[in-house]
Amino acid sequence: MLASCIKMKVRRTTVSASTAALGTLEAEAARRGVPVSTLLREAVEEKARALRASRRPRVGVGRSTDGASAAELTSEPVAEEPR
Repeated sequence: MLASCIKMKVRRTTVSASTAALGTLEAEAARRGVPVSTLLREAVEEKARALRASRRPRVGVGRSTDGASAAELTSEPVAEEPR
């Protein structure tokens, strides 16, 4: 598997969730034969990708008269993938 060859930094944290939600994740993890942490990591990465994609500036067609770019004018910073 390619992912095992790629070194990535991982930060540990504590997750609070309902018993029902954790039960669902535990059942899915058992079905797939993976640890619950794998499912949590996948969910966090999927959510982070969605947030980054939804916060990209949408640039319209036109020209700025003062030289400011759309990225400079947006009030919310664009989340970028950590390096």
